[in-house]
Amino acid sequence: MASDGKLMLGAVVISLLAGCATPSPPNATAFDKKAYNYSEWAKGLFSEVVTVSHPGRIIFFGGVGAEDETATSGGKILHIGDFMGQCLYAWEKIKRSLEKQGATLNDVDKATTYITDIRYLQDSLKCRGQVFGSTPQPAGTLVNVTQLAWPGMLYEVDIIAVTEK
Repeated sequence: MASDGKLMLGAVVISLLAGCATPSPPNATAFDKKAYNYSEWAKGLFSEVVTVSHPGRIIFFGGVGAEDETATSGGKILHIGDFMGQCLYAWEKIKRSLEKQGATLNDVDKATTYITDIRYLQDSLKCRGQVFGSTPQPAGTLVNVTQLAWPGMLYEVDIIAVTEK
């Protein structure tokens, strides 16, 4: 009898768990990405929230800066002393890498930006504005640090991108 009771209890638990399962939404295979700004001052500068439903592929970038990409450079920093040059070069590298992954700037959902001097804040915003143009800005965080990985680096950014496939 005790074993029958355990079987009955097991059947009840399974039934309860099955009843708790949530059905898939009708468009479970649909990909939907939206950018939101709730603060007026942030509009056009960055998205405060980016939502992705049913994410396809997530692409994570490590910190990207103005390191020379050639094999013989040893990571030499380009555009020494030129914040905008470093920022624009970093984003050009990101665009090329995104393209190799079948993605574009439109797929970038989060950007964490590191600058070595808070006085570069406006230039950083100007750079991203140039890079993204009319493409919705990703959610972002800006961090002022005392130094980056290589001497002479003024700007570094890491991103997360999400694609449908």
